[in-house]
Amino acid sequence: MTRTFQRPIKRIVVKLGSSQIADSKMRPRTLQLSALCRQISQLYKKGVEVVLVSSGAIALGMGELGETKRSTELAQLQARAAIGQAALMRLYSELFRKVRLKCGQVLLTWDDFDNRTRFLNARHTLEAILKKGVVPVINENDTTSTEEIKFGDNDKLSALVASLLHADLLVILSDVEGLYDADKKVYEEVREITAEIEGVAGGTKNTHMARGGMRAKIDAIKIATHARISCVITAGNIKDVLVRLVKGERIGTYFIEKKEKLLDGDSEHEFIRSHFKNSKGR
Repeated sequence: MTRTFQRPIKRIVVKLGSSQIADSKMRPRTLQLSALCRQISQLYKKGVEVVLVSSGAIALGMGELGETKRSTELAQLQARAAIGQAALMRLYSELFRKVRLKCGQVLLTWDDFDNRTRFLNARHTLEAILKKGVVPVINENDTTSTEEIKFGDNDKLSALVASLLHADLLVILSDVEGLYDADKKVYEEVREITAEIEGVAGGTKNTHMARGGMRAKIDAIKIATHARISCVITAGNIKDVLVRLVKGERIGTYFIEKKEKLLDGDSEHEFIRSHFKNSKGR
């Protein structure tokens, strides 16, 4: 039995956490990322646009310096982000070139969602990149911003990007197959994020690599579903995971979008901006 989304999937935002980018020794997961780029190429050939929100700059920066333990000092983390962002984009460029695609780097800060002019500029830039058949690779500008380090390893950023671009689907790729219930069984479908759902969502144990965990992902899902975007949380190492999801295979946990009218204009910006404010207040 296949899964039926609320509307045709023509634009996907895919979020990759640091653990999807680098292993425990902070070396890039080249084989897994190569498979992901191949899937994105297949989707582009079918008319499906893919936007990547990719963590991993700090992890790869640590790897470049031969480190495996994450610093707690902000300046040290920002330095590793600067080193690692270059390595991250070099890796993506090489892997996408092998499947005859190009990628473009877009670094955002929360101010890009707070200020309406910057909000619209970000949307227009990303739309222009997509029109050229180029894959946007989005990350927070970690070298000048502290928010990514505080607020969940780009989970919330991926939801805001999905809202900004009116994506049809947000896919959060993780180390786990989906959201587990109290009996360690994966929820196949979630229509409402209840207290029970929030209760089974924990933080991350992998503090050397990432921040946030399942709780941060659920917070991101709340934003995206209220912006009428379907969401899936699943494991990044599942074979052909993106292609199979678009075909309707029942992989991971599917969070159904809300039915409210889609916001537009100023009201849309205020919706996204309100979540920016909530982020800063956490």
